Amino acid sequence: MTAPSAPAAIPEEDRLRADFYNFLGLLLAGPPDQFLLDQMAGLSGDDTELGQAIGAMARVAKVTKPAAAEREFNALFIGLGRGELLPYASYYLTGFLNEKPLAQLRQDMAARGITRAPNVYEPEDNVASLMEIMAGLIVGRFGSVADLEDQRTFWNKHVGPWAGHFFTDLEAAENSVLYASVGSAGRVFIEIEREAFRMTAA
Repeated sequence: MTAPSAPAAIPEEDRLRADFYNFLGLLLAGPPDQFLLDQMAGLSGDDTELGQAIGAMARVAKVTKPAAAEREFNALFIGLGRGELLPYASYYLTGFLNEKPLAQLRQDMAARGITRAPNVYEPEDNVASLMEIMAGLIVGRFGSVADLEDQRTFWNKHVGPWAGHFFTDLEAAENSVLYASVGSAGRVFIEIEREAFRMTAA
């Protein structure tokens, strides 16, 4: 995703949220190389549910080689005709690709001045792009920093209705090993975000 960027003072909690969205987006955009696997292996968790999921992800990353991660990614998301999972909002919400959720997302992206990067050919409603957009909204990568109401509006429309289901599917997928731990961490993170947005709305 590309758009004008503007520097902004971001609260530490929001920067951490954005970092985790970016991290999930990076892992879901392509298979991790050795550098990213090393970064994952260096993560440390705590006693919270998310902390435990992150700790589990670090343990799996320590024993995963890039070639194995690439095979797993391909089996999950690419396959011979299609991967085990189709990580698109349109598919999860309608059962078909390139449907109304994608058109709605494109409208909302255009309204915010967000455009697809020229080297990206995936439909914009894939989960990796949506994680990246959420991170960008939080830190102001697409202009001004999105306030919580704007974040919540975008999240409730484009992320909340399906991302938790996707991460649950990723957690349980037949070909998931490293990505099962990514699914666990993503599922817990999405639930934390859901509750946080619900509380701020109240």
